[in-house]
Amino acid sequence: MTTASSDCLFCKIIDGRIPARIAHQDDQVVAFHDVNPQAPRHMLICPREHIATLNDLQPRHEALIGHTVLVARQLARGLGDDADGYRVVMNCGPAAGQSVFHIHVHLLGGRTFGWPPG
Repeated sequence: MTTASSDCLFCKIIDGRIPARIAHQDDQVVAFHDVNPQAPRHMLICPREHIATLNDLQPRHEALIGHTVLVARQLARGLGDDADGYRVVMNCGPAAGQSVFHIHVHLLGGRTFGWPPG
């Protein structure tokens, strides 16, 4: 596993150097509530490994990304959002809205979402 980036906000949260409302953690990912929620329920699921963008993924990350999405599903189910629906989003690069360069899944729920997004 790649070491944490010393200047990465999410690495600092994952390592406990910055406090966050942790919703889930295991040996692969940490999920926490977004400080600027875009829905009534908005969590971020981050791999513990520092990977800057989706473009930096390697074949060895396949199981990690699958686990990240399954954790999003588990959290949505726990919140009751699986009945009516929820949104899972990953942004790649500044033009897509990525502002923290540590891959993460946004889990959004608690309201109706429009299409197309953005």
